[in-house]
Amino acid sequence: MLSIYQKLTKIFENTLKESLEINQKNNLYNKLSLNLITQSSREDLGDYQSNICMILSKIYEKNPHQIAEEFISLIEKNKNIFKICSSLDIAGPGFINIKLSENILLEELIKNTKCPRNGISLVDKENKKIVIDFSSPNIAKEMHVGHLRSTIIGDSLARVFEIRGYEVIRLNHVGDWGTQFGMLITHLKDVYPEALESRANINIGDLVEFYKASKKRFDNEEEFQKKARAEVVRLQKGDPSSISAWRILCSESRKEFNSIYSTLNIQINERGESFYNPYLESVVKELELKNISVEDQGAKCVFLDGMSNKEGDKLPLIIQKKDGGFNYATTDLAALKYRFSEPPNGDGAGRIIYVTDQGQSNHFAGVFQVAKKAKWIPENCSVEHVPFGLVQGIDGKKLKTREGETIKLKDLLKESVKRAKKDLINRISEEQRTENDNFIANTSNVIGIGSVKYADLSQNRITNYQFSFDKMLAMNGNTAPYILYSLVRISGIKRKIKNARKEEINEKIYFNEDSEWNLIKKLLRFDEVIMSIEKDLMPNRLCNYLFELCQIFNRFYDQLPILKAEPKTMNSRMVLCTLTEKTLRLSLYLLGIETLERM
Repeated sequence: MLSIYQKLTKIFENTLKESLEINQKNNLYNKLSLNLITQSSREDLGDYQSNICMILSKIYEKNPHQIAEEFISLIEKNKNIFKICSSLDIAGPGFINIKLSENILLEELIKNTKCPRNGISLVDKENKKIVIDFSSPNIAKEMHVGHLRSTIIGDSLARVFEIRGYEVIRLNHVGDWGTQFGMLITHLKDVYPEALESRANINIGDLVEFYKASKKRFDNEEEFQKKARAEVVRLQKGDPSSISAWRILCSESRKEFNSIYSTLNIQINERGESFYNPYLESVVKELELKNISVEDQGAKCVFLDGMSNKEGDKLPLIIQKKDGGFNYATTDLAALKYRFSEPPNGDGAGRIIYVTDQGQSNHFAGVFQVAKKAKWIPENCSVEHVPFGLVQGIDGKKLKTREGETIKLKDLLKESVKRAKKDLINRISEEQRTENDNFIANTSNVIGIGSVKYADLSQNRITNYQFSFDKMLAMNGNTAPYILYSLVRISGIKRKIKNARKEEINEKIYFNEDSEWNLIKKLLRFDEVIMSIEKDLMPNRLCNYLFELCQIFNRFYDQLPILKAEPKTMNSRMVLCTLTEKTLRLSLYLLGIETLERM
């Protein structure tokens, strides 16, 4: 099912093809077909606008107004345009303003009310598999606020692609391999030898403290350092006792990770660095055979085009160290190759998305460049890095504890729920109502966790943002509590109407008021927002849409009676309430935020 926006875009695309000269058609069409129509900057002039004629005027050196007249004449040959638009007008030198017909708006309104995806169309079958690499904590290290952004941005993008009909592989590329395991395993064998003898997992306490203790010994004890380095070699060769110790460390870390994923309601499949270990040697050999890598100072590396140091020398991507060991770049190349390779020796992905902090941008630019040179990225497939900025305190500095330590993610989430609970209890007291403990616990959990997620996702992911419990838990502004309260308000209306009237809401609807039409038009732009996120991977677009939708709905609610309106009017307005509720619930789901009936 195509939306209004898709139908309109298709008509404009076909017209653009007709308007281009045959010998230029392919090149020009590919360049000009993007963003053919956009939301109007002035709603009084139209619902959409197109500046395509301004661009064509430069190409053909003709008057843009004349081109616009010719373009509209071509559009009007398609009779379907009159089912969608009430008018196509030329404004200024050659802009086309588009006004939608009321009939198409009402038709789409009813369709979306019935559609489980709320009007979001499904993608074609080709290249439907997408790999999203997100979260990716390190074994024996605690998840902190830096992992928050990767985890919830990745989850939200996965949900958007899933509702569009893609097969999404959610991968947690955990750091479960490497030289640090030499010191961790050596320390484990010294401190808990009984764990290896019984082959059973044991609680080794705070993994962060365990890691710090092993690192301290590595830095200060020469004998321990020697044993740790020897342990790395044994692990890489598959020594049974080393593998057993490695599994214990991974298992203990996994318990901690899964607890946080459960709190955040995140579904993700762990496939750590160790999974790609068998492929590393072949990656290096293939790059050598293709004359892509060179040996430099004993290490094997690829010198990157367009990336240089201060002296102007090309930067190297090291794929094998002087001592024969592999590093992160080798693992990432092996992972990328595997993900694009067809089953059973790969995932068969058509698109790979990496969600990590922007500090890794150069690393991934290098990895992608090498993969392209090796031709590991198939035609019509793509790979993208989704970078994000830092989480800062209100002082504008990197968010840390008062002692200067990195804030543990589990502590941050607990604090948000605690504050949400305090606010809720105060509000219940002010409203002189009584609620049971289960209601208070569930509601404060949904608000607390949802507020943390929404505060992050509502930001432009590329920039840093300042973390503030007071702002994110506020009942007004672009916050989760404000969005949830708008949803709760609609649920309250529906409960009241069920008690007041028995007849079902029907489809014989009509609207006369500006606030009704404004709400309708906003509701019908939901699919545009979702498709824009699919292209530019910016979840904040959905948050901005949600905030604007709630503002428009609340104006509609404040200005017009619903329950006290005459039956026909009430039925029509309840259709708007129903679709608004559905849009809010689906949007919050796509952001990974639970909903409430009351709060």
